Amino acid sequence: MPDKQIKMEKSYQKLLDNNKNWVQTKLNQNPEYFKILAQGQTPEYLWIGCSDSRVPANEVTGTNPGEMFVHRNIANLVVHNDLNLLSVLAYAVDVLKVKHVIVCGHYGCGGVQAAMSNKQYGLIDNWLRNIKDVYRTHSTELDAIEDENSRFRRFVELNVMEQVKDLGKTTIVQNAWARGQNLHIHGWVYDIADGILHDLGVTFRSAGDLHRVYQFESLPAS
Repeated sequence: MPDKQIKMEKSYQKLLDNNKNWVQTKLNQNPEYFKILAQGQTPEYLWIGCSDSRVPANEVTGTNPGEMFVHRNIANLVVHNDLNLLSVLAYAVDVLKVKHVIVCGHYGCGGVQAAMSNKQYGLIDNWLRNIKDVYRTHSTELDAIEDENSRFRRFVELNVMEQVKDLGKTTIVQNAWARGQNLHIHGWVYDIADGILHDLGVTFRSAGDLHRVYQFESLPAS
């Protein structure tokens, strides 16, 4: 077997070996750990984050398995016709009854950086267009920032804030609010350079936090 293939096999096997070690560690801490976990999940939070491998939701928030429902995509977008995202959101809100939905971006996000340029990247350009729309909306503020890195960081923040608004625009969230469900949606940014999460101070608690054109009337009682 060629050396390259041997290395690939070892790299792959390492994950399975790590899993066995992790299981044993958990059992040493609590012999009932997996029996308890298998009984179900009651997470209080839904995390909508970036697919970047450096931002693991459970680790950066210090939460355990079962405490946080997670959806990740490139640049933590909330796209109105993304059935994957909407299905996760509906399950989290309607079934799991989460109390907080957190959109978390991160400084240094490759998707946001790519959206700042005029380069073509292929299929992903169709996804990045959603981020470019954020830039267009806030172009006056962003274009006034001369330092490119500072502009990049602010773009990351504005992208998160727009995704929080887009969550509030969904019928899933608005119907939950109409039912009196205690649901807050938040915008955070994670700094990979120091590991700190930053609350951007944008929190929506009701449809009244949205522009009136996005506020739906309640569905008639069946």
